[in-house]
Amino acid sequence: MSGRRPHPRPRGGLLGALLVLLAVAAAVACGFWLQYGERQDLDTRYAAGGEAPDRVDIDATVQRVDATGRELTLRILVTPRGALAEAGGLSPAEDLTLQTSPAVRGDLTFPAHSRIATVDVPVALSGGPITDYPFDSYDTELEFAAVQGGESVPVRMLLSNGDTLFSLAADASEIRGAAVFSLEAARSGSALVFAVFMMVAMWALTVAVLMGGWYLVRRRKGLTWPALGWMAATLFALAAFRNTAPGAPPIGSLLDYLAFFWAEILIAFCVIVVVVRAVRAEGPAASDPLTEP
Repeated sequence: MSGRRPHPRPRGGLLGALLVLLAVAAAVACGFWLQYGERQDLDTRYAAGGEAPDRVDIDATVQRVDATGRELTLRILVTPRGALAEAGGLSPAEDLTLQTSPAVRGDLTFPAHSRIATVDVPVALSGGPITDYPFDSYDTELEFAAVQGGESVPVRMLLSNGDTLFSLAADASEIRGAAVFSLEAARSGSALVFAVFMMVAMWALTVAVLMGGWYLVRRRKGLTWPALGWMAATLFALAAFRNTAPGAPPIGSLLDYLAFFWAEILIAFCVIVVVVRAVRAEGPAASDPLTEP
């Protein structure tokens, strides 16, 4: 009596599961890498100015970069040190004025004997334009000098970033006691990666729709409603997908001209061609014998 041969187990399912696990692991590793890069950017602090005992410390943080309005919001905390401060160190001993660069739009004055609170100041940006999204970048010049009691006093300034959608690069220097920064703001690594992914995804969906349309037309299929519903849904889903781009870029950016506009045009054209050819393939409607006289 001969035994049956055992059938070999299919390896396709195991290989597919392995590929899925590898894709998930790669995505998680990429996420950790992007998060690490973001933390490095946010933890970087740029310093300008000396360490004189009698000085004005300025702790500045970029709260938000408004690429559309071409300005950033800088939150600053001013702290006089040494003989420039009262005994508690929270108030200036005399009226304190921060003289700023033209991009900061105005000097800042802090009265004597009054506690200093944080101040948000707008800073104008140059460069761009935003239509270069996601490869747009902006720059500005920051300069802070201090005058107290009619005399210039040294300034030490620390600059950091708090906007996760942008990364900063700054050249810091000291000029006659003033803190000077040449600042450049560009899209962060994560924003750039996801914006490029969105463009690739739009083209991948477009190619998928074109392949499906080519198959329906070539095989002379009729009105295949599931396929047509999927194509039409893709046409409208891409608009919502595009509006989730990090940083909410305006319509007409590079993202649109490289992917979104063309994807919408090609998918709409494909749907129209498939419907026209399907109607022709269906032919004239047959007469219903029950309704004939």
